Amino acid sequence: MQTMKMKRLRRWETALLAAVCVALLTGVRAGAVQRDLAEKVIRLHVIAVSDSPEDQAVKLQVRDAVLAYLEPALEGVADVREAEEVLKQLLPELEELARGTSGESQVAATLDREVYPTREYDTFSLPAGEYVSLRIVLGEGAGQNWWCVVYPPLCTQSITREEAVSALSEDQVRLIEQEGEGAEIRFRLVELWGSLLARWK
Repeated sequence: MQTMKMKRLRRWETALLAAVCVALLTGVRAGAVQRDLAEKVIRLHVIAVSDSPEDQAVKLQVRDAVLAYLEPALEGVADVREAEEVLKQLLPELEELARGTSGESQVAATLDREVYPTREYDTFSLPAGEYVSLRIVLGEGAGQNWWCVVYPPLCTQSITREEAVSALSEDQVRLIEQEGEGAEIRFRLVELWGSLLARWK
């Protein structure tokens, strides 16, 4: 009787250990996919002065002005590193553009790494994780923000899908354009894996 119980317990322990191993391996793989994608992408983050309808409308005007300004500036850029260099040089001009568009005297434009949640857009999704981010803060930046991708130009309407994703691998394009539960589950795994790693640090 005792032996049967021990065998049952060992089976249960084995199944649990196998499930934990699969979860860990899936988490490692999902995290690696996100990191690889993050090395090819520069996000755009515009933060409004406040949540008032007026300030939120101004935030969108700044977004449109920045995207329109950067489209020709990034045209022909070969890779994400070159895009970073172009953006670094343009930070003072982007601040001035955002200042003029918003009417705010206090505007900050920075290029740094930033943690993003999973985000779904009209035609693609991006998993949570750390990305290089062009961040434009209007005033005190106490309002809701707007996220998208400035490189490759996935948020620009005037270029074709093929042009927009030309800097990404086929696997990365499939990852961000995949819809439905599969993509949501993988993106959720990235978030969970990131949370686990943060606790262990």
